[in-house]
Amino acid sequence: MNFDLTTIVLIAIPTILAITLHEAAHGYVARVYGDRTAEMLGRITLNPIKHIDLVGTILVPGTMILMAKAAGFPPFIFGWAKPVPINTGNFKDPIRNMRWVALAGPLSNLSMAVGWALVGKIALFFPGVLSAGLATMATYGIYVNVLLMVLNLFPLLPLDGGRVLYSVLPWQYATQYRRLEPYGIWILLLLLVSGALGAILQPFMRIVLTVIHKLIGF
Repeated sequence: MNFDLTTIVLIAIPTILAITLHEAAHGYVARVYGDRTAEMLGRITLNPIKHIDLVGTILVPGTMILMAKAAGFPPFIFGWAKPVPINTGNFKDPIRNMRWVALAGPLSNLSMAVGWALVGKIALFFPGVLSAGLATMATYGIYVNVLLMVLNLFPLLPLDGGRVLYSVLPWQYATQYRRLEPYGIWILLLLLVSGALGAILQPFMRIVLTVIHKLIGF
């Protein structure tokens, strides 16, 4: 992939939208279940600045891009946004409600992936430079959202999939499982560096991408 300014823009727009809506979805569903913490802190918003984490959203992805470019390798961008604050004490059923709050993020990414597929499909009917760029952006939008969805569903705390797994485990096992949360990000990074994370996620990504392609035709 030619990683020039145009490519950066085509990737950045759907990526920023994917991260922003993912985080806002957590806050919105938390509000539905009675927790207005995210709303009071201005986190239920489409303003990406509210969700930016200095290290996870800027420094880590930026460093990976620069290192990949210097080495002449295709870039693999990894990062995270500022977590949405949730106070489960405001929920009527903390464990069950938190399960749906956690699922809201990945489901928003799935919705956006389908939406980008529709945008790409429509763009194909209008040949030209603008529609070609839109189709390319839609391709990145599908891939980024499917990646975020599958990654966040990985059953490891503090990821959304870890929250879901915690909510369905018997209490004695859930308590033991939660003790791994402080080490979750380090386990994730180790899996990423070793290549195991990609090997685990790719089959699931292929399944989702195939289903979207068969449904939409893009």
